[in-house]
Amino acid sequence: MQKPRPNISKTAFWDVNFDEIDFEKNQTFVVDKVFNYGSFSDQLELIKFYGKDQIKQEFVKVSYFRKEVFAFICGYFKLNPADFKCYLERQSNPAHWEY
Repeated sequence: MQKPRPNISKTAFWDVNFDEIDFEKNQTFVVDKVFNYGSFSDQLELIKFYGKDQIKQEFVKVSYFRKEVFAFICGYFKLNPADFKCYLERQSNPAHWEY
């Protein structure tokens, strides 16, 4: 029996074998890839697949979000930036300059 999968494109998963992804065991990885590199429709589909509460729990575990993605997530889901692993890591490793 095949495990359930979200109805998303393979676009964000160019570097891995999409068909071998376990969407239950690798939720943080999937959320990271889709929100950083997937389409908006893929993001919406992932929210439907995992549910808003589970997505919020996975967001805070992700090590990196692009700045515009991070701003969207914090605003849309009403989350505090300080709760995110990626925010804390970014604060502890400041860049020499902003670009």
